[in-house]
Amino acid sequence: MVGVSSYDPARNTAGALPGELARLEAQAALTFTEELHLLRELGLGELTAAWPVRDGPVRDAPPRRHLLLEVGAGTGALTRRLASALPGAAVIALDADAELLGHVPSSATSRPVCADARALPLATGSASAVVFRYVLQHLPDPLPVLREALRVLQPGGRVYVIDVDGGLWGLAEPADPRLAAVYTRAAAAQRSAGGDRLIGRKMSALLRAAGFQSVTVRPFAVTSDDRPVEDFAPHLGPGRLVPMVENGTLSLADLAVATAAWTRFRADPQAWVMLVGLIGTGASPTA
Repeated sequence: MVGVSSYDPARNTAGALPGELARLEAQAALTFTEELHLLRELGLGELTAAWPVRDGPVRDAPPRRHLLLEVGAGTGALTRRLASALPGAAVIALDADAELLGHVPSSATSRPVCADARALPLATGSASAVVFRYVLQHLPDPLPVLREALRVLQPGGRVYVIDVDGGLWGLAEPADPRLAAVYTRAAAAQRSAGGDRLIGRKMSALLRAAGFQSVTVRPFAVTSDDRPVEDFAPHLGPGRLVPMVENGTLSLADLAVATAAWTRFRADPQAWVMLVGLIGTGASPTA
């Protein structure tokens, strides 16, 4: 992901790295449509057209593509979708984990780059947009990473932070109150590793502190009205808890509670779930 992170892809879900690769792909498939809709509303849709070429000696040159940088791209589950949705952009998938990036295909419009988010290998003012998706919640100190994103953005370029807040992450009916204690301990484990599941409520302050202007945070949601309950397994299923049992954070009894709750939930024809995400955005100063 980045140089210093609470995220370990080989120990983040059941099935080690192959399990995590499948989870990341399913996670992107679940919410990308809603994310893209809101990203377009927040200005990312402007990258659908190539930059016009200025009058002068290069007036006959081909149009120049916008440069979109996804930081902490992992396997490129989002990168591939952004490249397809934004044909006017050249997309870079950047991650500090070379093994994850090995799953990102290189093409005419997208390519993987292995680097630390605190020292981006891009020229100052070279990018039209920078995207972080489920990255800031894993960072002990997001500010240096956001300031580096600001450096590489052209004047007026925008950063987009897609993340969650544990206090309003979602709703489920029927709810199982026994799960609350299990997930409280899971969130505490992320905090002890330097992460922050409450990052959503801090987005605005972090973006302003990093130097961004015109900051706003907006929610998006996906529900089982539109998707099968089984599609929510990457978020609600017990797979994410298995590594926490292995490292002693949770007990086998905790895992049994979560597994039984998920089994009952997906078998209930009246089960309903809504997951809520947040997108924060800010602009690079123009002067």
